[in-house]
Amino acid sequence: MNDWRTHDHVGLKVEADGHVAVITLHNPPAHTWTVHSLAALRDLVAALNADRSIYALVISGEGEKFFSAGADLNQFASGDRGAAREAARRFGEAFEALSGFRGVSIAAINGYAMGGGLECALACDLRIIEEHAQVALPEATVGLLPCAGGTQNLPRLVGEGWAKRMILLGERIDADTAVRIGLAEQKAGKGEAKALALEWAKKAGKQSPTSIAACKTLVQSTRTGTHAAALVAEREAFVDLFDSADQVEGVSAFLEKRSAQWKNA
Repeated sequence: MNDWRTHDHVGLKVEADGHVAVITLHNPPAHTWTVHSLAALRDLVAALNADRSIYALVISGEGEKFFSAGADLNQFASGDRGAAREAARRFGEAFEALSGFRGVSIAAINGYAMGGGLECALACDLRIIEEHAQVALPEATVGLLPCAGGTQNLPRLVGEGWAKRMILLGERIDADTAVRIGLAEQKAGKGEAKALALEWAKKAGKQSPTSIAACKTLVQSTRTGTHAAALVAEREAFVDLFDSADQVEGVSAFLEKRSAQWKNA
């Protein structure tokens, strides 16, 4: 039996709200990432993937000031290449796992999201940013670079020009700019992003979770695959859904004019 609800997750708090897993970053004061909290996120996402009752996840920072300030720079103070390699690997494992979560993932950016904090949000499917929040990838300011997907995921969302302004010039952007350039999908009032993210997650819960998993895989395949191959995969995935209980339930519910009862199977 899956025990993610009772297991201790270093640097994270997690609870279930119906079919939604609510993850709160918790490493005061700025919710910085460590190799331990990154491993915890990686393992938590694996557990959520295995729990068929979970259809979506929402991730935010505790309090009003920080989503996450990124990596804890104390771990790099010694200049140890081995420590740097381990940290980079942990960041990659954690955020690639988050990106690969089979359901809908929504980042509620409730405050400063800097460096690895922003990269965590970039690994999610959707982002809601509160009106007072600011985001940046300032790694080059301290002689480093974004190693948790920032140089790849940011330009896909905002284009190369804005990505270079943020990464090469170290520009910090506000909520209005984030929405305008496509880094976030919605702005929310202070303290309101998490509630709105939960609303979005529950909208996703009305969709077939098996369909969502297939659609998400196809959408994200546009990052690497060819258009022609993806069109073939799309048609095959459509046919494959006819092996699922959710496809039978979805069509039956529509024809019977009732709400579908998904089984994620």
